[in-house]
Amino acid sequence: MPKRGKRYIEAAKKIDRLKKYTFKEAIELSIDSSYVKFDASVDMSVRLNVDPRHADQMVRGSVSLPHGIGKPVRVVVFAKGEKEKEALEAGADFVGSEDLLEKIQKGWLEFDKVVATPDMMGIAGKLGRILGPRGMMPNAKLGTVTFDVAKAVSELKAGKIDFKVDKAGIIHTSIGRVSFGIDKLLENTAFFLDTLVRLKPSSSKGTYLRSIAVSTSMGPGIKVDPVYVRDLLR
Repeated sequence: MPKRGKRYIEAAKKIDRLKKYTFKEAIELSIDSSYVKFDASVDMSVRLNVDPRHADQMVRGSVSLPHGIGKPVRVVVFAKGEKEKEALEAGADFVGSEDLLEKIQKGWLEFDKVVATPDMMGIAGKLGRILGPRGMMPNAKLGTVTFDVAKAVSELKAGKIDFKVDKAGIIHTSIGRVSFGIDKLLENTAFFLDTLVRLKPSSSKGTYLRSIAVSTSMGPGIKVDPVYVRDLLR
């Protein structure tokens, strides 16, 4: 097992490992137990009752959190002509076509999200081996392959997040920062979980949300009882 630092150990003492908390209790405790000197991210991990090996149980989606995630998002867009102008006016950090392709192929990766108009996917698609493993490949299902680039860029800048179940059936996401406070973090959590519940595959039988944990950057995990999701979404 990895050796834990003194501050982590002290933070962990505040948490009852055998207890499953409400969302409010878990978020309050995560804020109270955060020991880093920066504005820590508040993260959530949700284990789903799905088998990602089956295409009909692959859960992925996106949601625009009402308060964002508290992190500047750098967006690049593959577009030409009027759509290039539209993307820049919406706040895109870099817009291009073949020039952008070449720049990324040479190793430039100073961005977080990628948007492309449908007619530019022939160019953006050449970056599959680079962007795919990083989860940044434009995808129509996530709204990042679209002619409405202004909307896509604005949503990403405002805090739209993408999520996808991993091989173990777990979804990991950020729900904000410690500085947001309890109310904003609870509202972000509700928006995220509402979207996740709506994406339940019809082939998933039994309890869909198997377990939930909240944690901060470098901090210990805090278990939440999934039964409280119903109360949160009322």
